[in-house]
Amino acid sequence: MKNKSIIITSFTLLILLSSACKKSFLEQSDPNAVSLSEDFKSPNDVLLAVNGIYQSLRSNNNIGEDSGLWTDERSDDTGRNDNQSNAGEPFQFNNFSLIPSNTYLKSHWVSLYTTISRANIVLTYIDKVPFTDANQKLQYAAEAKFLRALMYFHLVRTWGDVPLVTTQLTTVADVTAGTFREKQATVYKQILADLTDASNAPLPNLQTPSTIGRISKAAVYTLLGQVYLTMATTQDQTNRTANLNSAKTALLNAYNLRTFTTLSTIPYTDVFDVTKKTSCPELIWQINNKQGDVTYSSDIAYNNQAKGETINSLKPNSGVGGNVQHDLINEYETNDPRMAFSVKFANDPIVKDWFITKFRDASAAASNLGYGGNDWILMRYADVILMLAEVSNYLGDTAGAIQYLDMVRTRAGMPTYAVSMTDPAYATKFPSLKLAILHERRVELAFEHHRWFDLLRTFTTDELVAYFKAKNPADFGAVQLANFTTKDRYYPIPFDEYKLDPVKMYQNPGYQ
Repeated sequence: MKNKSIIITSFTLLILLSSACKKSFLEQSDPNAVSLSEDFKSPNDVLLAVNGIYQSLRSNNNIGEDSGLWTDERSDDTGRNDNQSNAGEPFQFNNFSLIPSNTYLKSHWVSLYTTISRANIVLTYIDKVPFTDANQKLQYAAEAKFLRALMYFHLVRTWGDVPLVTTQLTTVADVTAGTFREKQATVYKQILADLTDASNAPLPNLQTPSTIGRISKAAVYTLLGQVYLTMATTQDQTNRTANLNSAKTALLNAYNLRTFTTLSTIPYTDVFDVTKKTSCPELIWQINNKQGDVTYSSDIAYNNQAKGETINSLKPNSGVGGNVQHDLINEYETNDPRMAFSVKFANDPIVKDWFITKFRDASAAASNLGYGGNDWILMRYADVILMLAEVSNYLGDTAGAIQYLDMVRTRAGMPTYAVSMTDPAYATKFPSLKLAILHERRVELAFEHHRWFDLLRTFTTDELVAYFKAKNPADFGAVQLANFTTKDRYYPIPFDEYKLDPVKMYQNPGYQ
């Protein structure tokens, strides 16, 4: 996704989602406006619209670098101790005191459906455009379907049953008819259909320096594998083995497209080096940012930096930065270099706590304004490898699971799993291979917004409650772990959406 090409100048009629109580999460067209079909006349028009779908991912409320509020802060990795700022609404996520009227929750819902709406518009009008290159049309449709599937995957894991809309809605009657929660099984069926179509399209195998930010075959297979793995561990167990085998096939397809020999040939620090973001072979898909640009730069380095520090950014911060729960600090093994790279203790007179250093750009090009060049990594091969370890373990292939696990541990400079299990401290903390894989995902992928979904895959709802209750409250600052109950498996349906039709948009248990 080239920053210079993501602005939609010829599609000003794309209506963003309204939060008004009389409108749904779905787009409604201005009856006095020119039909969108008038804007779809050439393949370039379709390209601009597809770029618009990608562009929507950049929103602070979507799945980019600023989406930790809905993911990592919901987990045991990060959080915040300020329960007063912004009316205390952000604190509700980590404190498990979320209420349906939370405006951040609604903004996330709206942003995800904005992306879906843009994808639906492309897929509605693409067949009306004459293409001389049939493969080009298939590629654009595949990108739209992939991005729609990705949004629904986030929605279904976060809220459970959600409205499922796959066509452009043009009338109030359309919107009313689409305002109901569809069962998870049906949503997953649509996700798989979209991703299967995308996997059969003429996409490039991998992104290239000139196509950073656009999806590839490897990205499609990675998401397809993750979807099947999630279905196998969180949905109807009747098809568990079949879904696990499908997950393994898809993940192996992604893995076999890699251009490196072993993970150990790629230094861990290279993955996050802004000077190597177009050349690091571990990266599968990312949101591309432009260093030094006021609009398209990254602010993650500065935002995570604590007061008195300059390791992340030349721009000084007056706050605590990216707050790290001490529970995560305690889980790092002794001498794990990923800890030294990912976190640092701030020893400022005002701030004395751990903060995130994994994302850095303290270069002159980023300047003291903090306009960093960090791309937001959505998919990389260490994640694929650890999902293969997870799948193999569930399928009973212990040796295969350990082999994949050791690929990541060896790259990090850590002892193999067999050696680690001879260490009483490691064996006590992670007595099963399942927990060892979960641990490795936690420290390898820390702050990359995977942790909450990893926990949902690994534990049943009752197990997850017990997991949080067993933790030391002192390691979570002001957060009240006692608040965590079975209701926190899902978020509440935003109140503005629920009240549209309390029957069809029924609230999740525990939030009534």
